[in-house]
Amino acid sequence: MLLRRLRVWALLSDTVPFYPLYALLFADTGLSDAGISWLFVVWSVTSVLAEVPSGVLADRFSRRGAMALGGLAQAAGCVLWTAWPGALAFALGFVLWGCGGALVFGSLEALLHDGLTAAGQPERFGRVYGQLDALQLAANVPAAVAATTLFGLGGFALVGWASVGVCVASALVAARLPERRLPPDGDEADGPATYLATLRSGAAEALRNPAVRGAVVAVALLSSLDALEEYFGLLALDWGVPTQWVPLAVVGIPLAGALGSVSAGRLASWRLSTLTGLFGAAVAVFGVAGLLATPVGLFGVAVFYAGYRAVLVVANARVQERVRGRARATVTSFVGLGTELACLLVYGAWAVGQTPAFTVLALLVAVALPLGLRRRPSATPRGLTTAA
Repeated sequence: MLLRRLRVWALLSDTVPFYPLYALLFADTGLSDAGISWLFVVWSVTSVLAEVPSGVLADRFSRRGAMALGGLAQAAGCVLWTAWPGALAFALGFVLWGCGGALVFGSLEALLHDGLTAAGQPERFGRVYGQLDALQLAANVPAAVAATTLFGLGGFALVGWASVGVCVASALVAARLPERRLPPDGDEADGPATYLATLRSGAAEALRNPAVRGAVVAVALLSSLDALEEYFGLLALDWGVPTQWVPLAVVGIPLAGALGSVSAGRLASWRLSTLTGLFGAAVAVFGVAGLLATPVGLFGVAVFYAGYRAVLVVANARVQERVRGRARATVTSFVGLGTELACLLVYGAWAVGQTPAFTVLALLVAVALPLGLRRRPSATPRGLTTAA
């Protein structure tokens, strides 16, 4: 029941027609490039500020509730953009989107991991999480088709109201997800789990436990490289793809990423050195594609993205292996916080040197990955025996 509903949620949550078009809406209302960039800053700052508090809320109250609230927050943002298009509404909408994304991020992984652990199948986390990640990436295709069709029929207004409906539908699915919690263990069994106690527990595990801390930092750095997705269209344009063909030229890249995510389950048992070698090879392919700087190079970008998403899913699973306390969503939210901050490095690298600079940064992340993930957790998770 949990996995079936999660798959439906994953597909719905990213099949939002506004995703391919919202930047065009901003420009259509008269915002300059600088004005649009400031909106992205609002989105990023909100995500940084909301990441950890939302993870604590999910652990303290309900993870499925946090995911449902996140969907409703994004629906409210789409309402603002559709009903009152303008700079202030766009900024408020991004505040809601940032809060919504933060509510979902740690909650999803925590809900899935504890659900599988309670069923006695924690080893399935990497495979199932990869499937969900693949569905979200594959949703780019129906979202693009829906955006094109709806815009032709009713412009931005129809696209916006359809997006509200999709976000509400994903929230309703999230609200019906089965939720299991591992029983309290050791010191965690003493006293009520207040908000501050949950925050302290999650922060202590994320920052003081060497195995968890190293994994959080390594995966945050790795996750930040996904900011490259924002530049796929620009790469295609710079490499000679005519403007009208850019959407079709880059649509294969997220699909390749989806294939990589699906294959991550088979990589879960690989040695860390082998995973690092795979990621390093993917980065090398991207570097060669940058040297070619032709439309054919987009195949190299797709190969890189497939390898990257496969390694990213496995790395996220290894973070979850290390978490022992009940504040799992809080710990995971520190990965999200680190990712948002590390994305600034990606943006800076791209501004300085575009493809070559990103390649160098990705290679540095490949070096850091085994340093963060090499320390292994203890053999038996706390609470696992009782839960199973």
